[in-house]
Amino acid sequence: MPLFYCRFMTADGKLVRDVIQAPSARDCRGQLEAEGFCVLSIRKELRLKGFYLGRKFKPQDFILFNQELVALLRAGYPVLKSLELVEKRIENPVLKEIIQKVEDEVRAGKALSEAFSAFSKYFSRVYLASLMAGEKSGNLPGSISRYVQYAKVIEQTRTRVRSALLYPTLLVIFSLVLIGILVGLVLPRFATFYADFSAQLPRLTVWLMTVANFIRKNLTWFLGGFFLLLLALIFLRKKKGFIMWWERLKMKLPVSSHLLQDSAVALFSRTLGLLLEAGISLLASVEVAAQAVPNRYLVSQLTRVSESLRNGQSLYDSLASTEVFPQLALDMVRIGENSANLPGMLTEVADFYDERLRDRIQMLVSLIEPVIIIFIGLVAAAMILSIYLPIFNIIRITR
Repeated sequence: MPLFYCRFMTADGKLVRDVIQAPSARDCRGQLEAEGFCVLSIRKELRLKGFYLGRKFKPQDFILFNQELVALLRAGYPVLKSLELVEKRIENPVLKEIIQKVEDEVRAGKALSEAFSAFSKYFSRVYLASLMAGEKSGNLPGSISRYVQYAKVIEQTRTRVRSALLYPTLLVIFSLVLIGILVGLVLPRFATFYADFSAQLPRLTVWLMTVANFIRKNLTWFLGGFFLLLLALIFLRKKKGFIMWWERLKMKLPVSSHLLQDSAVALFSRTLGLLLEAGISLLASVEVAAQAVPNRYLVSQLTRVSESLRNGQSLYDSLASTEVFPQLALDMVRIGENSANLPGMLTEVADFYDERLRDRIQMLVSLIEPVIIIFIGLVAAAMILSIYLPIFNIIRITR
């Protein structure tokens, strides 16, 4: 039965958004109006293989869901009742449907972690491990609360990184558009004007004219090559061999390697510290924490840590063999092991490398911005000179 995303008003003037199953939009409207609601809009949700097409839920939506769930659990409500109460206030239709299915699984007798594991595509293994640890320790609200703090820090870091890179990205796009307009539209029109006067053009103008004509004549080939490259990337981006080659290449580049390493150390350390604090064993925590790292090449390196731990090595020695962790982070891990405060020291490592990652990005952005501005200025100056120098020659000849 199809699902419809509905917006309607209650008798007391409250705006409600909900996802309702009905045979058709007319039946859905009739059902709501029979209950005394004022229907504002009804939209059928497009789905593909059981999931919403092009619709996801934001990390903030999931964080808010868990915060409300923790509040109800600490107030003494059972898990199923807490899910039912929180589900009514969820506005995102994708998350709402998932929680409804989780409710059905819990109502059938499954544990909360087992119910969520059926949707591992949408939820990280860190969250599932936190739920499992909370159920085993009997402190589910505390375990979920620790995950909420973890998710907030991760999301804040991602938001800051995106914000820092937004301005340079806009500058690059603007410069490319400007160059394209000048080379593709402005210069060819002036070329016709100069040809009528049979004026001798400066070398700069001749060179730019040649480039502009070449681009215009081969524009179809350029666009075709671009789309072929795009299709090749879409086809190869899911191939394991290509992914590993690309991720390894990024680790060899001078700038991205430091950024990726700091990010990997921070994510791995924070995830491992969270899981250890939740009461999960070191071996199981390491296996989950390795999957939290976005770079697949680094994941393949960090998966060797669990094998070293099984062979009896310490966490310090196991991490040192991967050559992923810098010496400073390794020293802090060794201090945590010796002082029996490994979760706390891992959190310190994550905080330190998160801060260093933000500083590196800010420094990179502060260097990129003037370079791009200078580049745009030089291009604009070259364009202006190539246009006006021949005009000065024409004026001199006519005199």
